[in-house]
Amino acid sequence: MDFIFTWMRGRCTGTKKVFFMGFVWVSGCFASYGQQHNWTLQECVSYALDHNIDIKQIDLDVERAAIGKQGAWGSFLPTLSAQSSHSWTLGLNQNITTGLLENQTTQFTSAGVDVGIDIFKGLQNQNQLLKARLSVLSSKYQSQKMREDVALNVINAYLQIIFNKELNKTNQAQLTYENQQLLRSQELVAAGVVPAGDLLDIKATVASTQQKLIAAENNLLISRLALAQLLHIDDFQSFDIADQAYEVAVSEVLFKSAEEILEQAKISQIDLRLAQTKVDIAEREVAISRGVFLPSIRGFYSLATRAAYNDRIVGQTLDPNFPTRVIGVVENTNQNVVQPNMLPIISGPESLFDQFDNNMGQSFGVGISIPIFNGWSARNNVRMNKVNLEQTKNEKEVADLKLKQAVYTAYTDTQSALKSFEAAKVTLEARNLSLDYAKERYEVGLMNIFELNQVQTLAVNAQSEVLRAKYDYIFKTKILEYYFGIPIFDN
Repeated sequence: MDFIFTWMRGRCTGTKKVFFMGFVWVSGCFASYGQQHNWTLQECVSYALDHNIDIKQIDLDVERAAIGKQGAWGSFLPTLSAQSSHSWTLGLNQNITTGLLENQTTQFTSAGVDVGIDIFKGLQNQNQLLKARLSVLSSKYQSQKMREDVALNVINAYLQIIFNKELNKTNQAQLTYENQQLLRSQELVAAGVVPAGDLLDIKATVASTQQKLIAAENNLLISRLALAQLLHIDDFQSFDIADQAYEVAVSEVLFKSAEEILEQAKISQIDLRLAQTKVDIAEREVAISRGVFLPSIRGFYSLATRAAYNDRIVGQTLDPNFPTRVIGVVENTNQNVVQPNMLPIISGPESLFDQFDNNMGQSFGVGISIPIFNGWSARNNVRMNKVNLEQTKNEKEVADLKLKQAVYTAYTDTQSALKSFEAAKVTLEARNLSLDYAKERYEVGLMNIFELNQVQTLAVNAQSEVLRAKYDYIFKTKILEYYFGIPIFDN
């Protein structure tokens, strides 16, 4: 059994989703969390996925990427801004009514609206949108990967409990058998068939098995505690899992070649899709940085108006006190030249909305910006993004190589595990027959207790080897099915 857990830990890095998909497949149905019950594997995984903090954090990254995508769409839309101001001017300033400098307080109100839109920006907006879409996809892949990591931790803890239970059952059965053997040996010693020394050996064997049983029970309690803590369940003392039966079945994937499985794995593996998405994002970043070298064209439109709060001249009237005024003299007669002396008629300011309507003005046009020199910052940015692109391509190639190695290893391991399981069953059958024969020889005095214990130990080891080979074959078969793309569990 120790071999099984060593094998599981060694396979964790490359087959996280395999364990999640495979072992959830063999779990039972959902039950209510609010009452005492034994948890199935599916319940444990689902509960962990709903409550894990790391998953909640990565889901926020997904939401952040979605917001970034919405912002990228917004770059194609016009920009609209409105402004308004009201000012006071105190002291010596020109009276807009009389044109004279006076000590006075004047007020002005202005308002306007500006609209702008990018007509061409070196395709940066288009590439930003493509990058934002890829970022959303990448964050979803990372979220799924995180869920698989969390599920793997739960599954490892769950399987630890299963194996500890199996070990506990084996030790209990062994102790029961040895107690029966002890009673039988007491009868044989009393009848003088076997020596009294055999009885001492049997008692020592029973005590040793009791120690193993105590250790197995302690390991089972610790493994239950580990899973309860992983699920953030406080009542770990009453926490337990449901007993599940894992049957061995021949999978159709065993009839496929390693090359066929590899081709399917290239399509279904999330690690490859994530690596390819990162390459696509890096390519968009290079394209965005190159867009800085191109001219940008922007259209604009502006609407503005203003209003003043000064008095205004609305007409003229004759000065009743001085109806005329001299404006010159006739050269020959020295007669004064006069004209009517008119005074301005002063009225209050126009209404605010009338002034806004009368003083309204518009402007529109197209502006172009041509980059000439920016201290090599744009050039260096392009070079840096190219380096990042090469790195992501190398990472993608490494992921391809790891996948190929993992598929061929899983294929070979599964074939070997099947042969080992079949051989272990044959060995167990032979060991059981040998044990039955040894018991008969011991009862008639043809074999001592030491020899019987040796045969019995070989039979127990053979039983453990069958169990190990069985689960080893199940695990590796599910790995191979996962690589082949067989849907094992709908998450």
